[in-house]
Amino acid sequence: MSHHHPIRKAAVLGAGVMGAQIAAHLVNAGIDTLLYELPAKQGKPNDLVTAAIRRLNKLKPAPLGVSEIGHQLQACNYDQHLELLNGCDLIIEAIAERMDWKKDLYEKVAPHINDHAWIASNTSGLSMTELSGALPAALRTRFCGVHFFNPPRYMKLVELIPHENTNQDMLDNLEAFLTSFVGKGVVRAKDTPNFIGNRVGVFSMLATMHHTSEFGLGFEIVDQLTGPAIKRPKSATYRTADVVGLDTMQHVISTMQNTLPDDPWKQYYQVPETLGKLVEAGALGQKSGAGFYRKQGRVIKVLDTGSGDYVQSNAQLSDEIQIILKERDPARRMAALRNGESTEARFMWAMFRDLFHYCAYHLGEIADSARQVDQAMRWGYGWGFGPFENWQASGWQQVAEWIQQDISAGKAMSDAPLPAWVNDGRDGVHSPQGSFSAATHELVPRSPLAVYRRQLQPELLVGEQPEPGNTVEQADDWRLWTQTGHDDVLILSFKSKMHSISNGVINGIHRGVSLAEQSYRGLVIWQSSEPFCVGADLKGALELAVAGDLDGLRSMIDGFQKSVMRLKYSQVPTIAAVRGMALGGGCEILMQCSRTVAAFESYIGLVEVGVGLLPGGGGLKELAIRSVENTKAGDSFPLLQQYYQQVAMGKVAGSALEARKFGYLSERDIIVMNPDELLYTAIQQARSMHDSGFRPPISNKTWPVAGDVGVATLKMMLANMLEGHFISEHDIEIGTRVAQVICGGEIDRGTAVNEQWLLHQEQEHFLALTQLEKTQQRIQHMLTTGKPLRN
Repeated sequence: MSHHHPIRKAAVLGAGVMGAQIAAHLVNAGIDTLLYELPAKQGKPNDLVTAAIRRLNKLKPAPLGVSEIGHQLQACNYDQHLELLNGCDLIIEAIAERMDWKKDLYEKVAPHINDHAWIASNTSGLSMTELSGALPAALRTRFCGVHFFNPPRYMKLVELIPHENTNQDMLDNLEAFLTSFVGKGVVRAKDTPNFIGNRVGVFSMLATMHHTSEFGLGFEIVDQLTGPAIKRPKSATYRTADVVGLDTMQHVISTMQNTLPDDPWKQYYQVPETLGKLVEAGALGQKSGAGFYRKQGRVIKVLDTGSGDYVQSNAQLSDEIQIILKERDPARRMAALRNGESTEARFMWAMFRDLFHYCAYHLGEIADSARQVDQAMRWGYGWGFGPFENWQASGWQQVAEWIQQDISAGKAMSDAPLPAWVNDGRDGVHSPQGSFSAATHELVPRSPLAVYRRQLQPELLVGEQPEPGNTVEQADDWRLWTQTGHDDVLILSFKSKMHSISNGVINGIHRGVSLAEQSYRGLVIWQSSEPFCVGADLKGALELAVAGDLDGLRSMIDGFQKSVMRLKYSQVPTIAAVRGMALGGGCEILMQCSRTVAAFESYIGLVEVGVGLLPGGGGLKELAIRSVENTKAGDSFPLLQQYYQQVAMGKVAGSALEARKFGYLSERDIIVMNPDELLYTAIQQARSMHDSGFRPPISNKTWPVAGDVGVATLKMMLANMLEGHFISEHDIEIGTRVAQVICGGEIDRGTAVNEQWLLHQEQEHFLALTQLEKTQQRIQHMLTTGKPLRN
């Protein structure tokens, strides 16, 4: 057991876009954080840093899990607060990418750093070895690079870059801390220019831009080809450049130009002509309103290089490429691109060919193994597959042969030979034994650090072996199973589309509770991928509603209510393990489990009004009860009114922290920063609750409700909203029924009622709404468009 100091306090130096957001995310994670900036020349010395903290609440997507916690960020400046650094155990420097400025700052702060603190630079490309030289010798062993990706709350990747004197224990501890407590995917990178993510990512963009002009394609066509069609983000290539900022792109490209003089691809580290012209004209992308794209009102126009104007895009992909992109088998798809006639197919083959060629050539120099490259591209650029995985899935030997043919024929961007290891009879670089290292020619297994033992079902790369666990029982819509090595806790996973709640899933919940009560220490509801659950099976519900089958609908809603009540009153603990969306019925499931373990990035809400319904599975019952139980003193109606508004507006919490504020999670529920640790934490919770003498709640409790007075007050609120044109007449109908349920009906204020009374109210009002034509239109609209209808 290596001895190490816990990180009690962190400091971030530099309150620019990245620095402030990194600090914000440390606060999200519950870490005491100081944020430093230069003292202001006018006004109060802290003005610059407090302005940066205020700006956090204006940024989209939101850096803070809930806006109030911005106050927990301690504002500091270098004139008044340097001595506070002495109490910090981790110091992250995030100032501008200027070697001379960084050196000055290090000299200023060095005397105030204690003898066990770790110092890290969030640089995106400066040399660690050179930066470490700017530190006093005593601090160098505790220094490394820690490169976050923008926006740091949402991008999973953090690159960890040692220099040759970095202490190995410190690196291991920092990796564990960033993984568990900050929730990141850590990739260790070698100290080469732009590290791994940006080295490959920027080359990929440059190659794509090179081939765009070579094949004469429009920017919007290229974005259609390089986005979700190949499992990459919607912003694809040119929209990504606009979001990043074209001036930033220019800076990164010139870094590559200056730092990679011997690279066989160095002639391409030039700012593409169009990009250069745009920057000159002050069109820097999203931040200046125009770049490759320009938004005019609702319409997004695209730059036409011929005329220099922004035009409405109506470009259509050729039939050939549409057929190729529908091909599911990656090997057949790659072959079709390689042999395609259309400009688009030839463009895409060229783009993949040069990317694969580049990654193979540089692998040994930039990364310990192919795993680091693929993970960096998944986590830092949001690609569904890294370049080596893509190559391996497409048939390693065949693709290698085609790349070699193109190099020999002078078609590739560079004539550098493919490294010999590519052709030594392998069928890929990833296998269950590990990933190939071009430096040592060995397979490197996954990291042995203890922190990774908490990831029971990690995200796997192509070629790695999944750990399926042991199936106990399964049906079409659900699976009951146990994780190998943890066979005392039963796990329920849904197999329905988007994990929606069908009659089958309801049966699975009943079966899960029965089996868990008989033979296990607890039941965990966990899905193998996001979302947790998007609510009811609307298609089934609509069919029953249109057919006027009230008995069918009643048995569906009654069955769901009974299943969640079983979760609540189970004799062993039931744990909802939530990540991603938990909407409608999904939210009702977690509200009625004994405990929820939620990933920080969980989006939880009761959204039924959007389809003209109300929560009918205990959600309103729970909110009525919680408004009483969560009110410390005085009248509980203000809290009930907040809960009511959330439902009436269909609000979704933007983080697990916000879900706690909304009352969907309780103080006892656990928030986990890293979603890969969700299953482990949920199993541990089930065990510890079981072993601490778990009993379900008493089932005949009663609570006072707001009654007729409450309903009248909430109806007045609705009337005001209708007058301000915020809602429609049909919203009034739904809102009134939500009010009647959440207030316990038209009965005397303060009447004590039990759960069955509230569930009965939910059921009656839910069924009445299903019979209304406007509700049926809303459900149909959601099923066909995926968006709510305001009627």
